[in-house]
Amino acid sequence: MLSTSVLLAVICAPLILAVPSPTETAKRSTCTVDSVSSASDLSDCSSVVISSFTVADGDTVTMSFAKGASVTMTGEVTFASTTASGPLITFEGTDVTFDGDGKTFNGNGADYWDGEGTNGGKAKPHPFMKIKASGTFENFIVLNTPAQAISVGNDAALTINKVTVNNKAGDTDDLGHNTDGFDVSASDVTITNCVVENQDDCIAINSGSNIVFKDNTCSGGHGMSIGSIASGKTVSGVTFSGNTVTDSMYGTRIKVDAKATSGGVSDVTYSGNTISGISEYGVLITQSYPDNDGTPGTDTTISDVNFVDSATTVSVNSGAYRVTVDCGNCDGKWDWSELTATGGDAGTISAEDATVSSFRSVSR
Repeated sequence: MLSTSVLLAVICAPLILAVPSPTETAKRSTCTVDSVSSASDLSDCSSVVISSFTVADGDTVTMSFAKGASVTMTGEVTFASTTASGPLITFEGTDVTFDGDGKTFNGNGADYWDGEGTNGGKAKPHPFMKIKASGTFENFIVLNTPAQAISVGNDAALTINKVTVNNKAGDTDDLGHNTDGFDVSASDVTITNCVVENQDDCIAINSGSNIVFKDNTCSGGHGMSIGSIASGKTVSGVTFSGNTVTDSMYGTRIKVDAKATSGGVSDVTYSGNTISGISEYGVLITQSYPDNDGTPGTDTTISDVNFVDSATTVSVNSGAYRVTVDCGNCDGKWDWSELTATGGDAGTISAEDATVSSFRSVSR
């Protein structure tokens, strides 16, 4: 027979084991990031506050947030001129809610800009920012990036809302170059209500599916792009709707490398976009990249590109081309009934096996 003391020990044991350890009760706390070192371990923080700090030469920042973390900013994060390679700041996590409260990530791009971008001259860390997280990132400014601004590479659904990429200062003496706003290589991405002022693609979608670019404003750069598409890369299920593109070299482009040996683009929809002040091509679809209209490759496919639902209007400057299609291997029936292109020169349509419906194209 068990003694009374032994029986009590057996009965109470589960209760003792169920008591949380000090480590468990400390998890999911609120954390403040005010330096590079304090950004290094946020895995137990349900709430993160980013206050003002400067990232010194040679340092980079990676913030790995806990699942479901809520992140807010109370100050500017400034990057000193650096010899570090990009990305200079990386965000990781699942179902993150990030509210920048209108605060700024300052890349001090003028310290690097020399008109050569990533093609030469002074080494430029790129991309400036990498978002590898899912959830919602909104309401912050990315200012004066050395080269490409925001790279998107999430593994689950991500919305980017009310983000401004301001590289307008790079217009001075044409020193800013390769300052892409958003470079997307991911799926299930929505970018909406954003502003990009730069000297390259407003958005460049290099791979992925289920991507929405909606109600954004682009100026000064190369407009809205898919690609360039390299060998093995595919893009499908993309919607561009309600965007405004002004004073740019291109309005919208699909560009596939002429030397690509596999890959392709399919199911692209344009609806309700307003494009004006274009100096090169209003609409360009080419498989001869880096040429605009050259000898296209034939080992990739572009299919099902449509301008539908509500009017997309394109206005190009004198000497620019309204619409050019340069296909080596395109197919499908393309409905362009909601496209109107005016100004400049007509351009040429060489769509290979694709059937492009009529659209309104007139000189002024």
